[in-house]
Amino acid sequence: MRHSTITRRELFRRGGILGSLVAFPGAVKAALQSPPAAGAVAPAGAGALKLGTDIYQSIGVRPLINARGTFTIISGSTMLPEVRAAMDQAAQKYVHLDELSDAVGARLATLTGAEWGLVSNGCSAGLTLATCACVAGGNPDLHVRLPNLSGFPKDEAIIPTHSRNVYDAALRAVGLRVVEVSTMAEFEASLGPRTAIIYILAGPNADNSPLSVKAIAPVAKAKGVPILVDAAAEILTIPNVHLQNGATLVAYSGGKCIRGPQTAGLILGRKDLVKAAWVHSAPHHGFTRSLKVGKEDAIGMLMAVEMWVKRDHDAEWKRWTGWLDHISQRVSTVPGVTASISQPNGLSNRTPSLTILWDRQKIATTGETVARVLFDGEPRITLDAARGGPQGSQTGVRVTPYMMALGDEKVIADRLVAVLSKPSAQTDSNTPTVAATNVTGQWNVKIQYAAATSSHTLYLTQSERNELGGFHQGEFMTREITGSIEGDNVRIRSAYGEQHGDSVNLTFVGKVSGDQMSGPLDMGEYLAATWTATRRSGGRRG
Repeated sequence: MRHSTITRRELFRRGGILGSLVAFPGAVKAALQSPPAAGAVAPAGAGALKLGTDIYQSIGVRPLINARGTFTIISGSTMLPEVRAAMDQAAQKYVHLDELSDAVGARLATLTGAEWGLVSNGCSAGLTLATCACVAGGNPDLHVRLPNLSGFPKDEAIIPTHSRNVYDAALRAVGLRVVEVSTMAEFEASLGPRTAIIYILAGPNADNSPLSVKAIAPVAKAKGVPILVDAAAEILTIPNVHLQNGATLVAYSGGKCIRGPQTAGLILGRKDLVKAAWVHSAPHHGFTRSLKVGKEDAIGMLMAVEMWVKRDHDAEWKRWTGWLDHISQRVSTVPGVTASISQPNGLSNRTPSLTILWDRQKIATTGETVARVLFDGEPRITLDAARGGPQGSQTGVRVTPYMMALGDEKVIADRLVAVLSKPSAQTDSNTPTVAATNVTGQWNVKIQYAAATSSHTLYLTQSERNELGGFHQGEFMTREITGSIEGDNVRIRSAYGEQHGDSVNLTFVGKVSGDQMSGPLDMGEYLAATWTATRRSGGRRG
């Protein structure tokens, strides 16, 4: 049995349904051109909201079966019944929020073994509030100036290279300058009087690095610099593994495996800093006023932790594995299909998963297409595409039971068997065609966003195999290009990687006619736009 770890970073990279398809031109083309799915409801806003099991359908939104995991974009997790009941009760009375924070903080300390706890407005907000605590320490004179750190004694955050990611924007929002380090020597040299905080993204990259929490903690402690661990998607360990390893603070998402409110998070750790984080949060004024936690979320998150220590986690695991066994047995009846269950070995998104693979020579469709068909179909199912076999020679899908409900396993198995048994209706068309022209040259691009426009430049090269290369110049970023041209259909992709602390992935899909190109722009998590491009005069023509 193969072992794997699904980290928060990997989940993010898998992205949305189109995000998982952009690496495959045929699948992107099909996804963009496919008609509305049978059984799809009217567009959002088509009707009045109606209470009941069809509450989403009443306004034109189709719910889905979640066989992927705790993605925020597909609404994370479902709250436990006890959490829903606690929030309903909390909503019916008034309390003073400072008093509530103290009471919840004390109870969280008792439950988790940490010195103190705080419910935040999601994990990202928790990272921001923890950073404010390390920068301003609850001092209102400093607090009201945030995020302008001019004149502040501490205005730097050290982040090891292994921990740069899209979520460290929560620290940069406070105004800190990021100092990136790759070795212990660089870390020690950078740790100085201006260092306010050290940020670590929990996961194998950090655990296996010379700059792990355990390795840097003695040095940081000697300098009096707190370490903040971002453990958003991890299970809640009691006693807390990160605090035991020397971290000062640790932040969790409440709407993932803990199954609290989707808009709640936790900060656990050193009492003075956690209390200072509350000073810097709403309802107190300042730039973090927007990071408000209502009484309902505070009580709901506390109940989720109460339930975490009571839940039968072994029974949950057996139930998940049983669901995967059922799906595995069903899909294995399709000739040419194999299925195997993988067990994780880390704390992040800790769940077994089922990988279903097949040879395209035997089943004429791809995992990307199957994922799209299930996402567009009825009932609507979201799962991941997968690859396997020698050099990724097999295509397939992956089922994650983490957020599935009882009965979902039967629906997923039935739909997979149906699709894989008769793949002809959704076969990809990957027959190569001759390029209609040569697009080598400099192209001036106009992009129309939801409420803005911008000018970019594409510097394209086209090989004899009609593969596209070059680079893409945006307002502030330059990145390399990959792509292809088939007939007059062009596909151009550029990516700005997460290692910079941000991630911007753009896929230009469209048609070329002489010195003009245009089409839709897939911006991944930032949705869609449109683009037009004109080749600069004097550029090469095919």
